[in-house]
Amino acid sequence: METDFTDKDTYQDIFDPHAYCNIYYGPKSGLLVVDGFLDFALKKLCETFTVRGIKGKTLIDIGHGPTTFQDLSACEAFEEIIGADYTDRNREYYERSLRDEPGTFGWTEAIQKVCDMEGKGMTVEEKKKKLQATVKKTIKCDVLKSNPMEPLVLPKVDCVLTFGCLECACSDLDTYRRVLKNVSTLIKIGGHLIVSEILNCSSYLLGGKRFSCLVLTKEFMRSAIIETGFTIVDLEVIPRKYDKEQYELCNHNSSLFVLARKERDV
Repeated sequence: METDFTDKDTYQDIFDPHAYCNIYYGPKSGLLVVDGFLDFALKKLCETFTVRGIKGKTLIDIGHGPTTFQDLSACEAFEEIIGADYTDRNREYYERSLRDEPGTFGWTEAIQKVCDMEGKGMTVEEKKKKLQATVKKTIKCDVLKSNPMEPLVLPKVDCVLTFGCLECACSDLDTYRRVLKNVSTLIKIGGHLIVSEILNCSSYLLGGKRFSCLVLTKEFMRSAIIETGFTIVDLEVIPRKYDKEQYELCNHNSSLFVLARKERDV
């Protein structure tokens, strides 16, 4: 299932945010629900922000796409969240989802799970309001640039979170290393980077179009993050069971979560 590299302009032109949410996160049959990724991600994020106590003033969610689940625990630990994504359509859909507008994907089951894990007695509606109040804006972002927020120059932040973005933005491993450095420039010394990627994946299908993924391994991710000036705080990988039909949609064999602390600029 090798495919030509899918550039950022293709994402801008044809990526369908609503279809992506339904295919990959649908509550009953979504690929990343069935394979266990969503539950894994929600658990690790809850651990990060509650058990480990990662908190601060500002978190940037880079490459959020059309999803909001990755910010559900973060909104309890940070004063503000800034979204950042390359495509206009994803930024618009993300904002509409935060407002829970009709026609957007429903995250009710994920929100309930997070509320249960956090154990604060918060309702789904209260969590939605807290998330909406904490996410202040979403801005244009290009991780291939040395300043991903160009032309904006933002103060360095306490945390950057990126889920399933960088593997799609990079055509080769050297580019991935460079992109990690670009992202790292946004983080204070002592701040944190949270990365989640699917591993050993070359492509995924959406709307009849096959989008490329950079094939990543646990070993590469560990070394690339350390080389960028971070210490690994937490790294966990969960395997995925083989299913022919599901693998034709997306052929990753495992999912990775990393929490890392920035020790120095490189």
